[in-house]
Amino acid sequence: MPHLSSPTSTEPAAPASATDLGQHVADGLSRTPKMLSSMYFYDDEGSRLFQQIMALPEYYPTRTEFALLTTHQAAIADALRPTAADEHFFLVELGAGDGLKTKILLRHLLDTGARFTYVPVDISTGALDGLVASLTDELPTLPVEPVTADYADALTLLAARPGRKAVLFLGSNIGNFLPKDRHEFLRSVARPLSSDDRLLIGFDLQKDPRLIRAAYDDTQGITAAFNFNLLKRLNRELGADFDLEHWQHYTDYDPLSGAVRSFLVSTRAQTVQFAALDLHVKFAAWEMIHTENSYKFTLPQIEQLGQDVGLTLVHSFSDAQAYFADVVLAPE
Repeated sequence: MPHLSSPTSTEPAAPASATDLGQHVADGLSRTPKMLSSMYFYDDEGSRLFQQIMALPEYYPTRTEFALLTTHQAAIADALRPTAADEHFFLVELGAGDGLKTKILLRHLLDTGARFTYVPVDISTGALDGLVASLTDELPTLPVEPVTADYADALTLLAARPGRKAVLFLGSNIGNFLPKDRHEFLRSVARPLSSDDRLLIGFDLQKDPRLIRAAYDDTQGITAAFNFNLLKRLNRELGADFDLEHWQHYTDYDPLSGAVRSFLVSTRAQTVQFAALDLHVKFAAWEMIHTENSYKFTLPQIEQLGQDVGLTLVHSFSDAQAYFADVVLAPE
């Protein structure tokens, strides 16, 4: 899902080739303001750092949604499965990752005798292979049909098969899109669905601005290291000569727009060479590279977003502190 016009994070994406990365860098660093998508954060070291971020005391989203799903698993499962208890359905997950949170629902559905097939969707075969292996080990009776495809293409293929499609888009991934891209993404996902299908989407809610900002700029500096790792990757894979001594990690949260934005900041005027691209890029002192968006929402905003793309909010589940919401939407 990541878009050059909408720097993203929170969930690892498929690995990119050196050619893709080079084209992305040449394009993104020629723009004003300069930008790079944080889909490129996730090399091996970036993935390791992201696992550390999710365990940080400041980083509430992952553990909050995990607790929310644990608390409300029965009600969420009831909202997703068909009215007829014995009717087969498809539980489709977009960008399943390691499936840690999803396994809460999978176990509950299996324990209650639901007739369903789990369909994890990703553009990375490697990511799906790892997930399927863990599911085979932990939930050997679970029917699994992995699909390597673009999300909208996968849902279009599944639309031809009888039975409800209950589509999951967990995490706070929806917040990584710029508003225009968010609407386009949701329309593309909703278009193949029928009125009987359901969408479960995770939304990080607006809350104390200081708490939100801290989640993206922790005191241990792990998030900064995660951001800097992008420059290290460019040095390694594209022959760039970023000197990290002259760069800073900066994050800000605007409570009016609900947007967290993260940047890499050049602390002096400098020129960076990219040997593999035969490219040099000039940076002014204090010029920024925009690397991440993470929008936070209110429930009225979520309801309006659904209406804008032809989806009706039918259920909303939140934690006790109202930090996060998993929302069930139905196509109109």
